[in-house]
Amino acid sequence: MDDRIIEAEAPPSNPPTTREECRQRLAQLQNDITAIRTEIAAADMDRQAGRRPMDARWYHRARTALRHRQREVAEVAVLMSRLPGRKDALKDLLIEVVRVDYDETGWHRVMDEAHRRLDARVAAI
Repeated sequence: MDDRIIEAEAPPSNPPTTREECRQRLAQLQNDITAIRTEIAAADMDRQAGRRPMDARWYHRARTALRHRQREVAEVAVLMSRLPGRKDALKDLLIEVVRVDYDETGWHRVMDEAHRRLDARVAAI
């Protein structure tokens, strides 16, 4: 039973700030989850082979570590969904490029038309 795998690891004090950092953290967490599950299965096989009980304290720590990693996966996934993606960045850059071609009145007309189309699209759903 490898206690290094199940040692309580506090979530990083600085959460990921980019989608790439989120992907890296999710990959690490998935690796940790797989390692913990493998360790639990190996301990159970040893228990069955030796016809002896499993160390209840170790098993509880392993399951707790697994739950913590799974909870963090959910938190990072939610965080990742809220971070702007490449499409959002492209939209922001398009606005920045096009905006310089309009004066205030013209820009307000463009925005009003965009809002009108958005409202029509939402109403159609």
